[in-house]
Amino acid sequence: MGILDDFSLAGRKAVVTGGGKGIGRGIALCLAEAGADVLVTSRTQADVDSVAAEIAALGVTGVGFAADVTAEDALDGVAAAAHDQLGGLDIWVNNAGGLPDGTPRYLTRTERSHWQAQVDLNLTAVWEGAVVAARHMGDGGSIINISSETARGAANKNGPYAASKAAVNSLTQTLSVELAPAIRVNAVSPGPIPTENFIESVGYEGDRKEMIDKQLRIPLRRIGDERDIGSACVFLASPAASWITGQVLLVNGGR
Repeated sequence: MGILDDFSLAGRKAVVTGGGKGIGRGIALCLAEAGADVLVTSRTQADVDSVAAEIAALGVTGVGFAADVTAEDALDGVAAAAHDQLGGLDIWVNNAGGLPDGTPRYLTRTERSHWQAQVDLNLTAVWEGAVVAARHMGDGGSIINISSETARGAANKNGPYAASKAAVNSLTQTLSVELAPAIRVNAVSPGPIPTENFIESVGYEGDRKEMIDKQLRIPLRRIGDERDIGSACVFLASPAASWITGQVLLVNGGR
């Protein structure tokens, strides 16, 4: 085998939560390009069906399965669908997350219901997804949690989100020990990617040099895109990363 073979996901079976659009769609398509069969799930059937069709066009199996990851037992149904329609489960990407109502909030001005909604989506669903995935995977499985660079420090105006993502990093590291050596658990921590939530929260309108230089301060001088995160997930899911677990990989242009 050559080194490039180590990055192949041919024959692997993957689930991507929150895969109907944005970063999740990008991750799903990258996994498919690397050879994996992929089930994508999100709340909207039309979204996941569209992504599944894009996956199938790449010559692998694509499945769209509508589910709300915050609903009790929903992720068990996702895992069962992966076994039924893909024939197994090797890779699970906990990507679903974000701001449930698109509104960043100060910690001191957050109502309990809004706090709980962020914890349910950004942390509890990740924990439950990892537990469900581990129950359905054999040796050699890979779980990848999508975190955020906001988890690294103070997150003015976005405290609840940042706190839940910081907890995802801790969860990732603990699970990597609990599930070793059979299953590897890592996280990818994206920097600025122009998703709907990002656009709403910072007012991003395009590739403007002033925003990159002064507001975002990205040394590599460009905004990120979904494939940047998808490529990192392909690496972490592949045999090339077989001695990597418990890591939080920053993908943020160097800032």
